[in-house]
Amino acid sequence: MSFHFPRAIENGVTQEELVELITHLAFYVGWPNAMSAITRAKELLGNKQP
Repeated sequence: MSFHFPRAIENGVTQEELVELITHLAFYVGWPNAMSAITRAKELLGNKQP
C-alpha cells in the first residue's frame, strides 16, 4: 500500500474512494490486512476524517 495509495491519489482517487476501497478490501483479504491499510491511509492523509 505504501506505493499504491500515493500513486492512486496522484491519479485523482479521492479520500472517499480510498475509504470505499479499503472497505471492499476487508472482505477479500480479511480484517487484519484491511486494518493495516487503514493505518497506512491515515498516515498518508494526515489522520483526516472523511
